[in-house]
Amino acid sequence: MRRALTAATAALTLTTAGTMLAGTPGQAAPTGWGRPIVTAAPQPGAAGLGDTYFPDYGNGGYDVEHYDVRLRYDPATDLLTGTTTILATATQDLSAFNLDFLLDVESVRVNGWAATTSTAGAHELVVTPARTVTRGQQLTIVVRYNGIPSETLVGGYTGWTRTDDGALAVNEPESAWWWFPSNDHPLDKATFDISVSVPTGVEVISNGVQPRPPVAEAGNRTRWIWRTTSPTATYLAFMAIGQYDIVTDTTPGGQPVVNAYSTSLGALGPAARASIERTAEIVDWESGIFGPYPFEAQGGVAGPIDGIGFALETQTRPVYGPGFWRRGANTYVVAHENAHQWFGDSVSVAEWRNIWLNEGFASYAEWLWSEEQGEGTAQEVFDFTYASYPADDEFWQVLPGDPGAARVFDNAVYDRGAMTLHQLRLAVGDDAFFEILPAWTSEHRYGNGTIEQFQALAERISGLDLDDLFTTWLFTAGRPDVATAARKAAPPTEPKSWAKIRESHHLLSH
Repeated sequence: MRRALTAATAALTLTTAGTMLAGTPGQAAPTGWGRPIVTAAPQPGAAGLGDTYFPDYGNGGYDVEHYDVRLRYDPATDLLTGTTTILATATQDLSAFNLDFLLDVESVRVNGWAATTSTAGAHELVVTPARTVTRGQQLTIVVRYNGIPSETLVGGYTGWTRTDDGALAVNEPESAWWWFPSNDHPLDKATFDISVSVPTGVEVISNGVQPRPPVAEAGNRTRWIWRTTSPTATYLAFMAIGQYDIVTDTTPGGQPVVNAYSTSLGALGPAARASIERTAEIVDWESGIFGPYPFEAQGGVAGPIDGIGFALETQTRPVYGPGFWRRGANTYVVAHENAHQWFGDSVSVAEWRNIWLNEGFASYAEWLWSEEQGEGTAQEVFDFTYASYPADDEFWQVLPGDPGAARVFDNAVYDRGAMTLHQLRLAVGDDAFFEILPAWTSEHRYGNGTIEQFQALAERISGLDLDDLFTTWLFTAGRPDVATAARKAAPPTEPKSWAKIRESHHLLSH
């Protein structure tokens, strides 16, 4: 996970596109049964999906099935040129629709016809097709564009990280704006083909699998091709471009594993490898708790020294900043980011206010991994985490169930979020708790979920009324009282896993 433009975008105001019309001016209304029949004219699609925190993220009026993103990138200049083909279905009669995008647009075609474009708001590309689009119509939208992503800013910020040898298109909750036009909200998932032409000798890593090896092109260039056939939220698509050592393997079940290590890591390289090379082992262990692994490939990317300062659960292949290896191997962040493949990637938030369903669960996976490794039980990690925050600490004033747009990735969402799950485990018992987790990932596989839906599932399986627990731990400011005589008598002992968990969370949530 990673916070990004949240503070700036939270302040943006959504302008509703269009007004409802009863008919077309100058046209007589049709009649029937002796009275006028009101026919609604096609309307612009909404310039946002109405997310509570980020109302202008995503767009209304269509549903995307697939993105074909074809790019050319030059690390020396940071110039990106591309053609993205979007396959979608109209969900209403459309006179116009929006895409979330920032780079300079050369042309847009809708079903082969040239469309006109304009811009609105901070990141809206408004497309007006030459012909009205009708509800249920299949759309092929082809956008040609170019730009320098690192110099393309919103509120002084870019979600594109330029590095000495390439770039990283990795961020949350927004990154697509800087490299492909999209319907940028987790409610509209799609499959992806991503191909990138770069100078020969530069590597490109992305989501899913390589349907064929890199292809040589004219001008001493090479095209890298990646494909993911699993529904993917737009912010979970990624690119890592630069100098990488790529290690491939298969799991015992035959699934491809692709790990990549920036050659700039130097002395940090062995620690990165000692961590990421355990991905298949960790995913196998997590599958026994969360249910079958939901995607077609596994792996990880250890980014360059001058890259990102966080890690992100990019689908099928998390990307890690170099800070996680500065004190040696760290499998806790690997457990965290791969737990997101279930909690956040396969089951995504219906709105960003539900971020606890991502971060609280991935953080609790670290506690379970600590237990598995014999470095502290989940109860011991809970006790030490709870004791680490005094009752008057600001930490307890942030509500994990509704942290606010500017604090989506606050430390409380992680630590208090994990504490909430441990309290749920204690309340319902291990049998019910470890039934709830895979039931959630199964019932909402490749879809979206809310905290309210998760609570309802937990109540259904446990047979308990859990409203007080969820209200207290997720939606009430202040430190809940869990003190016992034993805890009052002596401070808890620090688990062996604590230093790595704390170090990871410091990088993940700040």
